[in-house]
Amino acid sequence: MPGKILVLGATGTVGSKVIRTLVARGEPTKAACRKSISIPGADAVAFDYLDASTYGCALEGVDRIFVITPTGCLDPVRLLTPIIQAAAARGIKIVLMTMLGVDTGGSNSYRTVELFLEETCAPFVIVRPNWFADNFHSYWLDGIRRGVIAVPAADGKTSFIDTRDIAESIACTLTSDAFNGQAFDLTGPEALSYAEAAAILSRAIGRTIAYTPVDDGIFIGLLTEAGISATYAHLLAELFRPVREGRMAALSNGVETLTGKAPRSLETYAKDNIAALTA
Repeated sequence: MPGKILVLGATGTVGSKVIRTLVARGEPTKAACRKSISIPGADAVAFDYLDASTYGCALEGVDRIFVITPTGCLDPVRLLTPIIQAAAARGIKIVLMTMLGVDTGGSNSYRTVELFLEETCAPFVIVRPNWFADNFHSYWLDGIRRGVIAVPAADGKTSFIDTRDIAESIACTLTSDAFNGQAFDLTGPEALSYAEAAAILSRAIGRTIAYTPVDDGIFIGLLTEAGISATYAHLLAELFRPVREGRMAALSNGVETLTGKAPRSLETYAKDNIAALTA
């Protein structure tokens, strides 16, 4: 009889949607977060990446696990490798989410985690999504309220992906062995500049939103003023380098391969999230 699926980051943007998708499919699911919070349809379990004493209870009865780096994490190697090792030792299938482009050369911490996972010999799938469309109603919401998106993207384009498509893709990897041993890039259906994205959002909410390209220093200042730590603000600024260099404009068929459906457009995202974008 199949075991349960453990979803880490259960209250996060992606994790919460993964759980809803799995529960809707009737999959037995455990929802892990630092405090055991009641989540409809799932068994809640307390879990802390940095506290190995929480691993046993979280992994009990589990044969598949979704692993994600929490928002604000600066050292995914230190945070993720212990739980990956613990899950692999129990023969649990591991679905790991990193990010688009980590495998394109050079040394980076997310690629280090991917390679660690591959070397465990556990069944695995890796998903690498591009920038979330949902960032517009989270990270960039304050700017949208003021009518301007100010990020250091220059004219670079991004194939923004709706997190519903990410969650549905992950659910498919967790409920089928057909994709084991593979990595999938997840993107939206088109690459857009932030100016083009701002125009789409403007039409959706009926109010003009402008795009103002800024340099890293101004961007970091805006984030720290909004309460984000300087260290994490610097990390976010660095993530825009590949955007400016055109490396985040890539398109993939990952979502369609995994789900059988084309990914949602930014226009669809905007129409479906008007309430959040105008909050």
